[in-house]
Amino acid sequence: MEKTWRWFGKNDKITLPMLRQIGVEGIVSALHHIPNGEVWPLEEIEEYKNYIESHGLRWSVVESLPVSESIKYGGPDRDELIEKYIVSLENLGKAGVKTICYNFMPVLDWARTDLAHDMGDGTAALYFDLVQFAYFDTRILCREGAEADYTAETLAKVAELDKTITEEEKDNLIDSIIVKTQGFVNGNIKEGEEAPVAKFKALLKLYEGIDRDRLRENMKYFLERIMPVCNRYGINMCVHPDDPPRQLLGLPRIVTGKEDIRWILDAVDDVHNGLTFCAGSLSAGMHNDVVGLAAEFYPRVHFVHLRSTEVFPNGDFMEADHLRGRANLIDLVALLEEKRPDLPMRPDHGKLMLDDAGKGYNPGYSFHGRMFALAQLDGLMAAAKHLK
Repeated sequence: MEKTWRWFGKNDKITLPMLRQIGVEGIVSALHHIPNGEVWPLEEIEEYKNYIESHGLRWSVVESLPVSESIKYGGPDRDELIEKYIVSLENLGKAGVKTICYNFMPVLDWARTDLAHDMGDGTAALYFDLVQFAYFDTRILCREGAEADYTAETLAKVAELDKTITEEEKDNLIDSIIVKTQGFVNGNIKEGEEAPVAKFKALLKLYEGIDRDRLRENMKYFLERIMPVCNRYGINMCVHPDDPPRQLLGLPRIVTGKEDIRWILDAVDDVHNGLTFCAGSLSAGMHNDVVGLAAEFYPRVHFVHLRSTEVFPNGDFMEADHLRGRANLIDLVALLEEKRPDLPMRPDHGKLMLDDAGKGYNPGYSFHGRMFALAQLDGLMAAAKHLK
């Protein structure tokens, strides 16, 4: 598989010459400065692509061309926004950038409660604590009916946490769940937002009355509208699984596992309607057999995120070492190297290690942590090729 790296543009502290030195072949990036819903001009796409190529690399994948919330919930401006999306796709196709990773997660992208969980060996990783998340949902967000989504045991622990949690810890939860993990990926809430909880609640309100069936139909409508331009230019759209693959905050989540993936691929049965196979997101759901999913869906996979998670009986999960955890990357890489060696893959979410801390890297996207992961994955790919 092609070794790629998520790069956040010319202001990224990790430079393209650094990436050449560690064996990266392709770049996964986006025009992050363009607001959600606006057209990506051909001239800007070509300039960005040329800049990447001037360093001996390839712009392999767009991650991501964001799908506006109004497209997801079916707002009155949905068709106008889809038309702009189609123009952006057409411009990407003209420039020869033809793999697009996107997601259809309402409001919230990926969710974590701790962005630097102490691993006990001097490193830190991303962590999802169910009780802390439930505290945010029921006591900070105060979402109507939220208590019904949690067990009595979890709610009892929330009540205990409420006796000791500090205002600073509450602010950290808000920052971790709806600011830090979202703002750098064309999220709805950016760093410096004055009232993030109020804005977040307003976004949730847009989805009142939108259930799984309605969100599915809205996704099908979107895909049917964009497939003609994808076919014209050979553009592969690859949806990212929900992270974590479970229902959150009363919002419908429709890319959680086998049944959801099959529905999406069958609803718009076109080779250009495909999947970003995120092993980490899928592994965070105990219902998912990651290698089994890859064995079933590899013909429609266009992009691979390689990471793994450890999932605990209480509902918590954390990022695992890339050679361990539920994703079973050893067997997964062997399968993909046999079936789809043409795919771009990137190491996803690295630990904070060595001097990564304090560098201002985006959560999950440290340099040394991902470099270490890339080396592990490179070794797995070499072994898989050797053993064929």
